Amino acid sequence: MAKKVFVPVVILAVAAALIFTINGCWTSWTGNRSEQKTDDAYVRADLTPLSTRISGTVRSVNITDYQAVKQGQILVELNDEDYRATVAQAQAALAAAEAELATNDAAKVAQDAQIQNAEAGINASAAAVTAAEAGVASAKPDVERTETERKRQEALLAGNATTHQKLEQAVADAERFEGILATRQADLERAKAALASSKSVLAAQKSQRVILDSKDKIYRAEIDAKRASIAVAEVNLGYTKILSPIEGAAGERHVQPGQLVGAGMEVLSLVKGDVWIQANYKETQLRNIRPGDTADLKFDAFPGVVLHGKVAEISPASGSQFALLPPDNATGNFTKIVQRIPVKIVLDPDHALQGQLKPGFSAVVTIHASGQKTRTEENKS
Repeated sequence: MAKKVFVPVVILAVAAALIFTINGCWTSWTGNRSEQKTDDAYVRADLTPLSTRISGTVRSVNITDYQAVKQGQILVELNDEDYRATVAQAQAALAAAEAELATNDAAKVAQDAQIQNAEAGINASAAAVTAAEAGVASAKPDVERTETERKRQEALLAGNATTHQKLEQAVADAERFEGILATRQADLERAKAALASSKSVLAAQKSQRVILDSKDKIYRAEIDAKRASIAVAEVNLGYTKILSPIEGAAGERHVQPGQLVGAGMEVLSLVKGDVWIQANYKETQLRNIRPGDTADLKFDAFPGVVLHGKVAEISPASGSQFALLPPDNATGNFTKIVQRIPVKIVLDPDHALQGQLKPGFSAVVTIHASGQKTRTEENKS
């Protein structure tokens, strides 16, 4: 009876021990394997969505769905009449601004001539003032001399030492030279007035020149603004042609000729020719995987074909962290599951399936992990 009870108890104990051992060590065992395999892998390629930068009507779509394209090839064209008219309008505005600047330059040349004439007038007026002052200075001795002679003749006539004729002659000479002096003093005043007027004219001409200079700055600023407008208009005109930025293949077209599109609307996507593999490994498998490790790749679409590649990069975060709505474990609604980490694998060049692998194909990836070997060598050293 005791033997019948003992044997099942031993079997249950051994089974429990095995279960606990496997449960506690399974993660370590799988993580330390030199070959890490996953079937959660897919062919990927760089996708380039092409969108419109301006609004307009589609004139032509120059490719078909899934067609191979070359870099710089015109894929979609929009009607460009409005944008060409905008460029012409901007160029006309620039021509008008340049004409205004040319007119202002001509006005400045004419104003410089006016300033030179005003300066010449000042020089002439200054010379006239000098000449008038000299005339006044030369007339004063004659006035003094004739006035003295008149007084002397008057004194002599009072003593009956001269005749009335000589006195009358002296009086006439004195009055004549006084008239000459008065005339020359009047000429001097007129010359001074003319000099002041010439200086006022020069000041006015220089003030007008300053105004023309300020207009010149305004016109040049307008020209710069018009040139910028032309640049913007030409850029928008260039946006009426959507070119292929890369060499690859077109996806499905989203527009047709005659369709009205707005700025930012996606017209199609381009698939770059170089493909790579995204293998989503469990976090427990990444312990020994390093960039540069070799990998074997099998594809569901090509049974029996094995390609080779290398680990290029390991994602800095799990796939859930890049999701649109990442999980928030802090809410308390938590169920522990093993996370997946994307690993990028590039194929060896000149592989057997060149041009046949399409993004989205499923793959089975086996990475020959080098981390365990590296740590063993470090421990030995």
